[in-house]
Amino acid sequence: MKAIQAIRGMNDILPQDIPFWQHLEATTRAVLESYGYEEIRTPILEKTELFSRSIGEVTDIVEKEMYSFEDRNGDSLSLRPEYTASCVRAGVEHGLLFNAIRRLWYAGPMFRHERPQKGRYRQFYQIGAEAFGLAGPETDAELILLTARLWKRLGIDGLRLEINSLGSATARAAHRQNLVAYLQQHIDELDKDSHRRLKTNPLRILDSKNPAMQALVDKAPRLIDYLDDASRTHFKTVEQILQTAGIDFTVNPRLVRGLDYYNHTVFEWITDRLGAQGTVCGGGRYDGLVAQIGGKATPGVGFSLGCERVIALLQESDTRISHRAPDAYLIAVGEEAARAAHPLAEALRDALPKLHLIVDAGAGSFKAKMKRADRSTAKLALVLGDDEMSHQRIAIKPLRSGEAQRSVAQQALAEQLKTLI
Repeated sequence: MKAIQAIRGMNDILPQDIPFWQHLEATTRAVLESYGYEEIRTPILEKTELFSRSIGEVTDIVEKEMYSFEDRNGDSLSLRPEYTASCVRAGVEHGLLFNAIRRLWYAGPMFRHERPQKGRYRQFYQIGAEAFGLAGPETDAELILLTARLWKRLGIDGLRLEINSLGSATARAAHRQNLVAYLQQHIDELDKDSHRRLKTNPLRILDSKNPAMQALVDKAPRLIDYLDDASRTHFKTVEQILQTAGIDFTVNPRLVRGLDYYNHTVFEWITDRLGAQGTVCGGGRYDGLVAQIGGKATPGVGFSLGCERVIALLQESDTRISHRAPDAYLIAVGEEAARAAHPLAEALRDALPKLHLIVDAGAGSFKAKMKRADRSTAKLALVLGDDEMSHQRIAIKPLRSGEAQRSVAQQALAEQLKTLI
């Protein structure tokens, strides 16, 4: 019978990689909580309308990439392609955002039917944060500073920060009018995707990755030149805070992000070490999204990072992260010892709650069990055989040093392990 394999673009995370994931998750949790963010968890499945309303019906994500289906009641449901909309929906539904300042963070899998490649998968993981009720540029800057601190804690260097302002709705409308007029003058130079976006979302043409489009895009009207005074002041304050904090950045007038809901500040942390998938983390302000989803008008700003991409950077930078080796490997030889091994192990775990202990009871020769103990990378082998059982003792054999084996009373084993581990 043919073996069943994982779905293309949906990958298993194997034990040898798990320490990197745990390191990323624990470090990110610590940094976010130190800035006052609280964790929220939402369902993987949402109503399709949530994403078509928030992300934009004419975006690639909604048009081509979402995993959507009708359930038995005829409702259209989708696996979440991103988390911000779900976070806002939960905040509105449970009254978390009304007349309140709220800082939330989350982690989990997202789903998009894209062409799998390094750093881009159909099931991928994100960690992100959203701040609500804070309209000032200081919060935009704080989130960027938070992510900078995260890279420092993780030991990742070489990322470059790009920022831009998408301004107000009025500024974007004026820019859109002139952008469309410019692009229509060069209609024959547009690729297929740009032809489609010209009528629906022309701003996204500026984010084209097609090399043949770059010269045209470079000469297009820049949104940053259309900012009103309030938008310019907002963006200038973000720049000043970053400069004062010693954060290097580049203003990229072509940075628009891939989602419709952004306004004012947008930012990305980018690397050249992961090929085409260079954006490691991105975010920005979205003051209209809460009202768009059905809540009261509430300012919001947030970011998300791609876990697979951050972990790839950790692995390629030779960051020393590995599984915690077992403290001890308990070998039981003989029927009586096999029956006693697990109760003894449970008593040790009661006495030493942080003890990492593996038990090898049941069939098998002493030689085979010792080989398994050595392969486990445990520091100590605890040997329980017929002789030890008759005298209520146990042998302690160091596996990673030249120290001699010793025999101790079973009742004294927990105290001995305290000093040895």
